[in-house]
Amino acid sequence: MASDCEPALNQAESRNPTLERYLGALREAKNDSEQFAALLLVTKAVKAGDIDAKTRRRIFDAVGFTFPNRLLTTKEAPDGCPDHVLRALGVALLACFCSDPELAAHPQVLNKIPILSTFLTARGDPDDAARRSMVDDAYQCLTAVAGTPRGPRHLIAGGTVSALCQAYLGHGYGFDQALALLVGLLAAAETQCWKEAEPDLLAVLRGLSEDFQKAEDASKFELCQLLPLFLPPTTVPPECLRDLQAGLARILGSKLSSWQRNPALKLAARLAHACGSDWIPAGNSGSKFLALLVNLACVEVRLALEETGTEVKEDVVTACYALMELGIQECTRCEQSLLKEPQKVQLVSVMKEAIGAVIHYLLQVGPEKQKEPFVFASVRILGAWLAEETSSLRKEVCQLLPFLVRYAKTLYEEAEEANDLSQQVATLAISPTTPGPTWPGDALRLLLPGWCHLTVEDGPREILIKEGAPSLLCKYFLQQWELTSPGHDTSVLPDSVEIGLQTCCHIFLNLVVTAPGLIKRDACFTSLMNTLMTSLPALVQQQGRLLLAANVATLGLLMARLLSTSPALQGTPASRGFFAAAILFLSQSHVARATPGSDQAVLALSSDYEGIWADLQELWFLGMQAFTGCVPLLPWLAPAALRSRWPQELLQLLSSVSPNSVKPEMVAAYQGVLVELARANRLCREAMRLQAGEETASHYRMAALEQCLSEP
Repeated sequence: MASDCEPALNQAESRNPTLERYLGALREAKNDSEQFAALLLVTKAVKAGDIDAKTRRRIFDAVGFTFPNRLLTTKEAPDGCPDHVLRALGVALLACFCSDPELAAHPQVLNKIPILSTFLTARGDPDDAARRSMVDDAYQCLTAVAGTPRGPRHLIAGGTVSALCQAYLGHGYGFDQALALLVGLLAAAETQCWKEAEPDLLAVLRGLSEDFQKAEDASKFELCQLLPLFLPPTTVPPECLRDLQAGLARILGSKLSSWQRNPALKLAARLAHACGSDWIPAGNSGSKFLALLVNLACVEVRLALEETGTEVKEDVVTACYALMELGIQECTRCEQSLLKEPQKVQLVSVMKEAIGAVIHYLLQVGPEKQKEPFVFASVRILGAWLAEETSSLRKEVCQLLPFLVRYAKTLYEEAEEANDLSQQVATLAISPTTPGPTWPGDALRLLLPGWCHLTVEDGPREILIKEGAPSLLCKYFLQQWELTSPGHDTSVLPDSVEIGLQTCCHIFLNLVVTAPGLIKRDACFTSLMNTLMTSLPALVQQQGRLLLAANVATLGLLMARLLSTSPALQGTPASRGFFAAAILFLSQSHVARATPGSDQAVLALSSDYEGIWADLQELWFLGMQAFTGCVPLLPWLAPAALRSRWPQELLQLLSSVSPNSVKPEMVAAYQGVLVELARANRLCREAMRLQAGEETASHYRMAALEQCLSEP
């Protein structure tokens, strides 16, 4: 070993004999004064030229941490020596040590983070070379710590983020280094930075936004790249939004090269992701700006994806996808839209062309690329388009459907990778932030709304069935349903889970109506029916989940009519529990409500149903119709309904309200159920007669019920 080290030592000595002489003096120092003098000489030699890692380690071995610690904390300097000179010497030594990654992560360096952070904002003569050197060395130490695996966490805990913000806002010496280190920390640990220093970071954002709005030179393009990192995970201050929008409007309204335009598009996409359209002012200027954004995004997408063989700037195109999605939302908004009708027509046309380019790209994606984030982003924007528009590009969409089913199946079967892809898409498109609820972690959820529309049409539906989409949807529904089952905290689930379940129900409803043979022959629907039966009783009791319960009840009733011969529906405990819960859902929708100045009450929606009736009423009427169809197919159902007292309570409700308050479609729905129950069971007929059923039927002109109850 000695022979190996000897040449290296001789080489170091020959390269920097002065440093070796000073190190010798340091080792031989007998007191603080001699050690201090030797350290000054060592520091001077180190700054005079580059040193390698071995020499740096030899300096550390000679000095250690004890003396630098004393220099940093001493309050008494030798006569004639300013106290900051001692601190500067201590920081210089730490900066030298921190060039070694192992030493940068040393506890003796980490516990100096609060002291080093204070040097960034220390007051003093800005022209003092020693002070400037101390600030530079402090930044060097903190930057070195940030480069270690756990360094950012230690810096954040040590108050460095606030110190950096104050240093930048003070625009003192080294403020540009403060901004660079802030950018690195936000990129590495954004959430923790904002949690620890939100007021200070917001102050920096205000300063950057104001600078961006005022900038007339090339600095505005540099700010475009920095600003996305400083947008908070919570609400962006209104004054910042105004400045950012004004700055972007000025940039994007000019003739630019791609390197100037692309950062602006990415910043706009980040704002769209964080704020929707709230950052765009209402009125003529806002509508023109939004139209400009979407047009530029569509042009960029077409240029990137239509020409085969060109290199796609995936981060820019994904940002453009976010702006297109904003355009889709505004074009489909009926109230308080920023866009005028002619603008909507024009944007739909240009977005259609861009979506055509997306389809063209996806048709060329092979199996080896299916797990790439950009493919996920492309499927996402297509899903957003199909959720609102399926009539245009129908041929192209049908051509792509087999790929979409295979893609969704691949990601569903590798759910963890799908979630990781969602994170990568957010990073690719916008910033290092983690994805919010608008970036769901599976491809299938993105496609559900579009598939819901497509299953109504014969051609697309046949392709989806042929490719195995119904079976995939059943598996997906059952997997998602597990997240809402007992034992899981549904309060922490994102809304997208419940919305996804509802959309699945709508797709299944379409298949029940348009492809009943599929429901009867595919075993996956038997499993689905079993889940619906066991789940509904608990679901109807849960507050705030009435709309999902309506979907489950109605779907289950319609499927029960098709699967009526299944053993599971022959009066089993699960089937009885399901129909009891379905009756509860159907029977509690309306109540008798007294009206001032009138002797008779009126039929009114119950409080739970009133607020969501617009979304609920179609399901309710369909559920009533489906229940009516189940009664003659399931002999045990009419006696079960009688035991629940639904027919008696329904007649009592009708007799207690004014017939004029009951709409004709309600009369028809109620009569349908009552007639089938009366026809199916003698005891039901007798119970209805005892409840003045014939008289009530006469009042409501329910001729079929009146005739049925008049028979033996």
